[in-house]
Order: sequence, then structure tokens, then C-alpha cells
Amino acid sequence: MNRRPLRAAPLLAGLACLASLATACAGAGPYGHAPTYVPLSDESAAVAGAREYDPVMVERQPDEWRKGTVALFGVVQRRSPGPGGQALLKLSVRRLEPRNLCDSEHDDDSCRVTVSDKDFGVVYALVSLRGGDDTGPLAVGPRSLLRLVGTLGQDVSPDDGAPVVHATFYRHWPPFYYVTRAASREMRQ
Repeated sequence: MNRRPLRAAPLLAGLACLASLATACAGAGPYGHAPTYVPLSDESAAVAGAREYDPVMVERQPDEWRKGTVALFGVVQRRSPGPGGQALLKLSVRRLEPRNLCDSEHDDDSCRVTVSDKDFGVVYALVSLRGGDDTGPLAVGPRSLLRLVGTLGQDVSPDDGAPVVHATFYRHWPPFYYVTRAASREMRQ
């Protein structure tokens, strides 16, 4: 009886699994280590058809903006418990920079997702956090960056009347895993 194929089968299955993981994580990885922003595949699907959040237009046409989905980048200012086990996040809305800042032009791993250092509004978000994003050393908290997609609710923050986004998708960068444009003094494009 030839056992060689049986011994090779687990090895080949493992290699196939590694290959599929490499394809899923190919490119910039979960924290966007690339010279330009690279959305994850599920992010691309979530963002399709969404409008980039515009606080001025939301204030002028709230009913129109509630009809579809919005997408935005925001730096967490505060996290508190929300309804149904969700997190209620106060976000400083930022703009994505066209190019990421990098420490080395020859090493994509030195690049960090880059957003504006100044905000252009405040929004609250209700988010169902998963796993290590909810608890642990890299959990979502003050100074985390989020890419959010969701719908604007009828509700507003009781603190300051800012709109509330009910998130259907999020992507998280813990503090120090992204940079703001202010880091351009130390990093290059």
C-alpha cells in the first residue's frame, strides 16, 4: 500500500489554505501598508454606492442623506456603551489623503494610511465591534481610526446634536497604526 499520497494530502491542503490566505491578505494587509490606500475586498463591496460623508450637505438636506449609505473616516474621541451591546463612538471626521506617508520609498511596510490632521465635523456612530476590536490591547478606543459605512439615523447625539451613523461596516486602525498629514515632517510620500 502506497502511503505517500495520504501523507502529502494534509501538506497540500495546508499549502492551499496558505495560498488562499495570502490572496485574501495580498497587498497592503489589514492596516494598509502601501503607498496609496488599498480597500479590503469586503470594504469595496460595503462602500459601493455609498456617498462620502459631507457634514454641510447633511445639515442642509438631512432627509436626502438618510435615504442611502454614507462612508467616512473618523478618529475616535470617545467610546461609551450603546444600545444592544454596541459601542457608541464620537468621531472626528477626517479626509483620506491621496497618498500614504512612508518611512522608506523602497519598503511598503513602512507606509501608513494617512488622513487629514484637521477634522471637518463630528459624528457619532453605533458600531457592533468584533473580537479584538471590542476588548484587548488593540481595541477601538480614543485615537483609533475607523473607516465606517452606514446609514444616518433620525437620532442625534443628546450632547451636541451631531448626527448618528448606524454602521453596517467598519475597518479599524489602532493608535500608531495610521498617521495624520502632520507626520509629513518625519515621513515622506
